[in-house]
Amino acid sequence: MANELEELLGFLCSPSPSVKKAAVDIVRGLTGSEDGLQSLSKYSKIALPSLARLLSENKEVSEPATEALVNLSQNSELAGKMVQMGMIKTAMDLLYKPDSSITRLLVMLLVNLTQLDYGISSLLQVEDEQIQGLYVMKLVRSFCRSSSEASDDPFEHVGSILVNISKKEAGRKILLDPKRGLLKQIVRQFDSSNYLRKKGVSGTIRNCCFEAEHQLQNLLLISEFLWPALLLPVAGNKVIFC
Repeated sequence: MANELEELLGFLCSPSPSVKKAAVDIVRGLTGSEDGLQSLSKYSKIALPSLARLLSENKEVSEPATEALVNLSQNSELAGKMVQMGMIKTAMDLLYKPDSSITRLLVMLLVNLTQLDYGISSLLQVEDEQIQGLYVMKLVRSFCRSSSEASDDPFEHVGSILVNISKKEAGRKILLDPKRGLLKQIVRQFDSSNYLRKKGVSGTIRNCCFEAEHQLQNLLLISEFLWPALLLPVAGNKVIFC
């Protein structure tokens, strides 16, 4: 016989919109506490696929479902299960769906999933040479095209994703590939007034510099943009004398 939590998770698949909405709101609330996370983790085989299916629903349902997954993905074991069930691909597909209303939350979910090595490999698409790096190129393009001056900056957390993937050699090679020109685009975001963007760019540059021994030529190609980003924090604020 199903217990209360199992019954609640079952309602996530209800054909009734109001029942489904009520259920996902309760599940989101549970993920906000340690006890709730522990309880849901015992039923992850039911909870994770059920929540993932709701991501393509209307905002009233998809938003709390995504928030729940973001909270659950802070647990490395649950994050690993999400990666195994293809959550990276799901998030990327939905991220570029026209009129997506959960862009910021999907990016935050990707930040958590790329804390894991397997998550990084999945985002880099290392198993398919023909499309390897495609997801990263899309994220960098969105990161650099979206305005950091706007009140709502849904791609600001992409900087954290770039820091995560640049911790791995495969990620650094993609970012430093001169044919892609990704790091050159990223470095320009260092001038942003958005602290999260600035911090993400700084961490990505730092990690990429670990490849200096093997990628010196590629780093020199963007030195015009790289050196100001590296030296500006050292220089501090300008002092103007009248």
